[in-house]
Amino acid sequence: MPTRSARAMQVFSRFGELAWFSLPSEIHPVYGYPQVPYMGWRYTSAQEDLARLIEDAVGALPTKVEWTLDRTRKNLLLIPTRILREADGLASPAFANVVHSVNTQDHEFCFRALSDLDLILQRLQQVPIPKE
Repeated sequence: MPTRSARAMQVFSRFGELAWFSLPSEIHPVYGYPQVPYMGWRYTSAQEDLARLIEDAVGALPTKVEWTLDRTRKNLLLIPTRILREADGLASPAFANVVHSVNTQDHEFCFRALSDLDLILQRLQQVPIPKE
């Protein structure tokens, strides 16, 4: 069975040619605790309509945590809203500290978000791709 990262990359490539994709490790490689998932990617060409389609599909799901599709930069980022809120945005120097803090202190949140990730990927695999 493919890893979540490989599955996610396959799912997001349905919407366009990926120029870049990243999903941090689900489990800390040294300490073994769960890590909050978030995915970043960029398509080779602008895909604003598809970004909205992805955002709407994720927003309609009964997830355990709230998710945000951040489109403020050239890369798209799907991330639990709590991380953005506590870090005061992606550009904040506190972003990495907030991710680390949640990873080490709120394993239950990380497990819920990881569970959501499976639901999100399953749904996005089913979303019809509009014809150009």
